[in-house]
Amino acid sequence: MPRIFDFGGREVERSATVASLRALKGSGRHVAQVTAETADEAAAAEAAGIEMVVCRAANVARVREGSRRVFVTAALGFADAVTSDEILRTAFSAITTGADAVITGRGHETVRMLANEQIPVMGHLGFVPRKSTWVGGIRAVGKTATEALELWDRFRRLEDAGAFAVECEIIPAEVMAEINRRTGLVTVSLGSGPSADVVFLFTSDISGESARLPRHARAWGNLAALHKAVREARVAALSGFRKEVAAGSYPAEAEIAGIADAELEEFRTRLESGEIS
Repeated sequence: MPRIFDFGGREVERSATVASLRALKGSGRHVAQVTAETADEAAAAEAAGIEMVVCRAANVARVREGSRRVFVTAALGFADAVTSDEILRTAFSAITTGADAVITGRGHETVRMLANEQIPVMGHLGFVPRKSTWVGGIRAVGKTATEALELWDRFRRLEDAGAFAVECEIIPAEVMAEINRRTGLVTVSLGSGPSADVVFLFTSDISGESARLPRHARAWGNLAALHKAVREARVAALSGFRKEVAAGSYPAEAEIAGIADAELEEFRTRLESGEIS
């Protein structure tokens, strides 16, 4: 496992680096990326052999509590950092806290600004949920020759702006394959087929927590059923407590502290005599 110095100056081990991700191009090898917002989720990802996680910039410290090894990409939210100063401040805070890269869905000038500081930047192309009004709905992007060529132009402009990677969301698999062969960007497929360098799914989908599973996702677990069972068990336990309080059966003799008879009698005598101490 590579040893590097992170942006906070700490000597660390990483399951992936920018260099190793770039080396995936043309190798036929893939790595996996999932979401993680908590220490528990990050620890589970590391234990499962997942190489990369993405989290909100504000949660980098919590994620790093769970894993010191996974490659962490911090998402710069649209509302969290708006001006150039805010964007830079948020990005530097994320990487010095422990992130290895940042992801932004903002324009090329924002990407260029971050890349000029040698911050590894991941863009977001294809279907971008917060920008879905531009494509008229929740749908794959690049399903016509014209739209696919426009998409390819966006890949080129993103690479020219200095991004090292791009999240590719819901792009037709054949289009993704053609683009991946031609771009120097590390491609991260979210619903865009198997030809990208990195394959990405949300942990909530993988674990079976989502109320509705997207077409491109698959569940390997059923945490929703476990969460439901936990909620029901909690209500049952609380109901049992409330019932026994009402009935006077809790607390029972074994659940209360006692006092020796002689000490209790002395206490009562001194109370009745008005003695305070």
